[in-house]
Amino acid sequence: MRMRKKKHGNERIAACAHLLIADPAVLRENPQSPFPTARPLCLEIGCGKGGFAVGTAAAEPEYNLIALERISDVMVNALEAADAAADTRPDNLRFLIGNAQLLGEWFPPHCLARIYLNFSDPWPKKGYAKRRLTHRDFLALYAGLLTPGGEIRFKTDNVGLFDFTLEEAEACGWTLSRLTRDLHNSEWAEGNIMTEYERNFSSQGFPINAVTLTPPAKKED
Repeated sequence: MRMRKKKHGNERIAACAHLLIADPAVLRENPQSPFPTARPLCLEIGCGKGGFAVGTAAAEPEYNLIALERISDVMVNALEAADAAADTRPDNLRFLIGNAQLLGEWFPPHCLARIYLNFSDPWPKKGYAKRRLTHRDFLALYAGLLTPGGEIRFKTDNVGLFDFTLEEAEACGWTLSRLTRDLHNSEWAEGNIMTEYERNFSSQGFPINAVTLTPPAKKED
């Protein structure tokens, strides 16, 4: 389904320009440069309407967070939500419009303490596996961006994508922890910040799958 064009989308994005990283090239030199205070840096890939990003930035003031979204018309909502909530959190949230495939060009190695993957597109059709954000090619990309001890926190309602993710991670030597197939009824439910998509599906009784992935330690030369 094609995304409906946002009315006055460009103007609305421009009104929130103070929250948007317009030139990702600045991140390569210093990924902390968009923030007034340097803190451990996190990245959400596919922020949607921004509910998770805004909630996480408020709940974790000790981190800086960059929220990435590929579709600019979706980013309109996220930017406006963050701008409206500016008084409820520290100045620790920025947004970036672009494709996750370019992360290695934008960020220097080993600069991210955490990556959030929330309800990523499952790409279920045959032959589309490499587009999934937990395909081993993406896992290799993330491993190069995470700091020592860094992690991916992954959530999905799609059982097929979850099983695929576990298989890819184990095949690549990643460590799995906090694994559950029913997050909201698990020991990790407390403190879980829901996305808009998650809130909708869980209200209909769909269980949420979640896992934390840690890359294998880099071998010494």
